[in-house]
Amino acid sequence: MLKPDDPLTVELRLLCRDEITLIEQRTALVCQLKAALGQYYPVALEAFDDWTLRSAWAFVEAFPTPQALTKAGKRKWEKFLHTHQLYRPQTYPRRLSLFAQATTFCGNPATTGAKSMLAVALAGQLRVLQNHLDKFRDRIQDLFSKHPDHDLFGSLPGAAEKLAPRLLAELGDDRERFDCPEALQCYAGTAPVSYQSGQVKKVRFRRACQKILRHTVHLWANLSRPQCPWAEAYYQKKRAEGQSHACALRCLGQRWLKILWKMWRTGQRYKPEFHQGNQLKHGSWVMALMPTPSP
Repeated sequence: MLKPDDPLTVELRLLCRDEITLIEQRTALVCQLKAALGQYYPVALEAFDDWTLRSAWAFVEAFPTPQALTKAGKRKWEKFLHTHQLYRPQTYPRRLSLFAQATTFCGNPATTGAKSMLAVALAGQLRVLQNHLDKFRDRIQDLFSKHPDHDLFGSLPGAAEKLAPRLLAELGDDRERFDCPEALQCYAGTAPVSYQSGQVKKVRFRRACQKILRHTVHLWANLSRPQCPWAEAYYQKKRAEGQSHACALRCLGQRWLKILWKMWRTGQRYKPEFHQGNQLKHGSWVMALMPTPSP
């Protein structure tokens, strides 16, 4: 019989899910902002690569049109870049050069007038939304730090401060919820669906699963690669077999969930040495793929 999670876990789960919803809204607003700028302000798009940063939105609010940017002059450009800590030797000269050419390629007066109002409105919405996202992140970190399983999930390579709370929240604290690793893998959507009709046997992608957990595992598997040599070796082996990036990450996530299930059931943190010892003990083929350390 399933047991209800404790209030701390329930609140953490709801906050993590709502945070994802707000992040999706931020992504939608960023796409709208970039589309608006593309119609009248191409220099702004070239000057900033990451439009999820406050500095990019502040630029639109400070210099809403190419004409406003040109009128401001070099001194105000430099002041803006220094104020928002955007001085980088590799980007500073390029940005100043782009700013000087702001009116070379820009929209006509009618388009500029209309779309600049939209861009400023979107930048303002993004700033307000980010303020709320920061509050969500602070609350999530506070609850995660108080949870009994904090150290367990915090030890997962690549999970870090954002994905670890999500993994914890979606698994919950009832150790009897998943009686085997396969149950967790099916719930997370990493396990394929097999079916047979007569002599025909097929395997297909599992669609009935917990979508948020599947997405979280996908991100976690990818971020674990730089930190775990065996994870990178496993991923590269799947890619060499002809599998796509997404499919290779799904296979890696499947393997990670088996490890996580054991940790979750026993309450043990992830220890690279212990895991590597188990792989050697059981003759895992993954170990044969790992590069031999130089003497």
